[in-house]
Amino acid sequence: MRNVFFGAVAMAAACAAVPAAADVKAGVDAWSRGDYRTAIDQWRPLAIAGDADAQFNLAQAYKLGRGVPLDPALAESWFRKAAAQGHVQAQDNYGLALFQAGKKSEALPWLEKSVARGEPRTQLVLGTMLFNGDGVPRDYPRAYALMTRASSAGLQSASQTLAQMDQYITAEDRQRGTALAQQIAAQQKLAQASAPATIRPQQAPAPTVRTPVPASTPAQPPRVAASTTPARTAAPARKAEKPAPKPEAPAKPAPKAAPKPAPVKPAPAAARASGKWRIQLGAFRDRANAETLWSRVRGKLGGAQPSYVAAGAVTRLQAGGFATRADATRACAASGQPCVVVNP
Repeated sequence: MRNVFFGAVAMAAACAAVPAAADVKAGVDAWSRGDYRTAIDQWRPLAIAGDADAQFNLAQAYKLGRGVPLDPALAESWFRKAAAQGHVQAQDNYGLALFQAGKKSEALPWLEKSVARGEPRTQLVLGTMLFNGDGVPRDYPRAYALMTRASSAGLQSASQTLAQMDQYITAEDRQRGTALAQQIAAQQKLAQASAPATIRPQQAPAPTVRTPVPASTPAQPPRVAASTTPARTAAPARKAEKPAPKPEAPAKPAPKAAPKPAPVKPAPAAARASGKWRIQLGAFRDRANAETLWSRVRGKLGGAQPSYVAAGAVTRLQAGGFATRADATRACAASGQPCVVVNP
């Protein structure tokens, strides 16, 4: 009886530590207005008391440096607390935070969980690790499959990385990866159909990911870099029945104008008609996007002919008819697009 009494007292004391006015939804409303300090004041006592949504929101604030100093270590800590309680978004972000901090062995189980749910950002990161053999055994077919799924979800960086992979893995591994991607898609569709309705708020948007395209094909596959710079976003509301209004997107700085490529003399018409070399300009989930890109670059390629190559869930835009690798390389430079030369 004594233990029960003291347990009740301890619970009452914990509840009393949270101000009556503190509310996750009120914090989200303040965040949406740009009043980050008020949002933090709402979330912090709830997060300390163990509320998973408040912990996730506070982690987002530290990750973005809004209302509090930018602090990736504290963001990671609060993501961990919420993830341990089963907060799905926190689990996704915790795995990415660990990866960014270089804790790849710790990140791996969390990344695997997110990949199993079909999270495109973690598919991109784990696919990159598998391609490079970075903290995991190298597995080209699975790397290709995960990158294909991330590309299908609309991550442009995944599409660019997929084009790089085409240059360094065998046709057999690509075929196995494409089949595995289709299998993963079917499994995720089945899991979503059988899963109960979630009460979690909207999914955090994907980060900006940059993957450089190599200038030429080296003897060994290059290490594909995948950074996960977080996108700026307000943290979500606590309950689905009281959704928070989406924050107004911050003004983005005007992009720097891409440098104009040096003038390139196109190959003679006869060579373009009979040449076997191609260049690949990108991979797209929707063929219409590939056609749109071709309409923008066709005038720069001296009469090259487009090919729309189906590869699982994506369509690869290639332009062909070049007599030599040098002709194709000059065409890549003239296109003004991320581009790789495809062997005949």
